[in-house]
Amino acid sequence: MLIATCLSYASFYIIRQVVQDEEIPLRHQYGFTVGEIGIILSAFGIGYGISKFIMGFVADRVSMKRFLILALYGSAIVNLFFAWTRSFGVMIVLMLINSVFQGVGAPVCQREVSLWFAKRSRGTAYAIWSAAHNFGAFFCVVTIEAAAAAFSGSLSAIFITSSIVAAVIGTLMYLINSERPEVYGLPDINTYSDSVELNENGGTTAGSVTKKSVWKVFVKDILCNKMVWAVSLASMSFYICRYGILSWIPSYLPTKGFSANTARWIVGEYELFLIPAVIFFGFVSDLLKGRRALVTFCLTIVMLGALCLYFFAPDKALILVGLFISGACIYAPLDLVGLMVNEAVPKYAVGVSTGFMGFFQYIFGDTIATALIGELVDHFGWGASSVVIFIAGGLCFIISLYLTYSERHIINMEKRANALTPAEKAALEDPLSADEDVLAAAEAKVKGSKKPLKK
Repeated sequence: MLIATCLSYASFYIIRQVVQDEEIPLRHQYGFTVGEIGIILSAFGIGYGISKFIMGFVADRVSMKRFLILALYGSAIVNLFFAWTRSFGVMIVLMLINSVFQGVGAPVCQREVSLWFAKRSRGTAYAIWSAAHNFGAFFCVVTIEAAAAAFSGSLSAIFITSSIVAAVIGTLMYLINSERPEVYGLPDINTYSDSVELNENGGTTAGSVTKKSVWKVFVKDILCNKMVWAVSLASMSFYICRYGILSWIPSYLPTKGFSANTARWIVGEYELFLIPAVIFFGFVSDLLKGRRALVTFCLTIVMLGALCLYFFAPDKALILVGLFISGACIYAPLDLVGLMVNEAVPKYAVGVSTGFMGFFQYIFGDTIATALIGELVDHFGWGASSVVIFIAGGLCFIISLYLTYSERHIINMEKRANALTPAEKAALEDPLSADEDVLAAAEAKVKGSKKPLKK
């Protein structure tokens, strides 16, 4: 299941990275400015943020594997149309349409990981899945180079080739992908692992399905959840750092003495380098018994130092050191906050939480990192981009510090919950049908009270 989920998600990136990786050919062959490329990229970000938000609701209520493959086919078809246009306006429209299909990938895949892996191993599994987009971005570069070599650098051929490759991989993965465990007669993951997962208020997050209306789920489990808001704002800030660097590597590095071709390959190498880093820190969060926020906070400190090297080092080697270290310290926290927002809500709201966070990531984070930075660079030079990224890095530091303290409270409650009797655990997981006295005693123990909580 995990292999199918990872490679399916990687296929989405083989399509979505083409415009970003080919920004210099688009400027030279089509005559676009840096600012126009930024607007094209931000059009995708805006559409993707809205789509991810909406598709999160849908992902919680439909067949996951079918939804995933249909979206991939749709994205591949839209990508074909890029091969036959040089119009700035048409490209913006195509990016918006493509973003609708691309918005399905993350909510479905994150839901699959949450439903199939227990908290004690979910950090590693989620990191492996999260690293799939790095693999997909690297394989996109390989696909681009192969198509460019075979078809004399034709941008049309590059768009067509990426669509075909992604669709073929996605089809093969559909054949081995899975639905939620209960569809196959298996117990849910909390029952199977005999563990209790709680939110900040001490409520259980078990249950992959619900009879609640979509609106009630959104209001109660998302809008009224402080952890979801904090994690979403942290993720937005990390996204500004992520795309503020990644989107502009092909344009920024040539100003530091790198060739355009070298800069493009560095994008692929950068993505490939981040795979073991993301997986390693996901594994570390499991070793620390689910302390995702603590790992994120520590990495944020290192990230700020590495960004200083990337923007201000006089030597090419030091610039690359800063780039790769900062990348590891951005992508690993992005993986961890993505998991944190899923663990802050019931299993039936994982897709919605992913979509809500994605709204902040792309409507604000990606737009600032592409459109705003592109316009600032056109008017003030590359120094302006560093100011935006360092402000975002400061927000990452502040919010991750808050999350670290909140996480400590949740983990302490979970320790007490996992020490409850089977009857008390059952009462927590199904409070509506539980004995009131048993439930009150269980809640009191979880929250560290000596007496049962009054109703």
